[in-house]
Amino acid sequence: MIEKTTRINYLFDFYQTLLTPKQRNYMEMYYLEDYSLGEISELFHVSRQAVYDNIKRTEAMLESYEKKLHLYEKFEQRVVLIEQLEQTVADQSAYALLHQLKELD
Repeated sequence: MIEKTTRINYLFDFYQTLLTPKQRNYMEMYYLEDYSLGEISELFHVSRQAVYDNIKRTEAMLESYEKKLHLYEKFEQRVVLIEQLEQTVADQSAYALLHQLKELD
């Protein structure tokens, strides 16, 4: 569950500007501020099921955006390459890692 939450938080960071204000509010409250579905439903005067459905649809949208744009995937690759670069700065392979890093963008 923590891995899913972390992934959704990253996807939200990358793609939140593509969401409606209502979707952003629900996702921020549920994933970032740790509100329950019931608490969100009370604040917005909608059913708990409506909040749940909206969050699930938004999660699917975020995954769809990632499937098409790969921003999170590239971010993860960049982190790995930077970590490798930090470990091999004095090594000749540093140039190759830097080149790979540049190619990600």
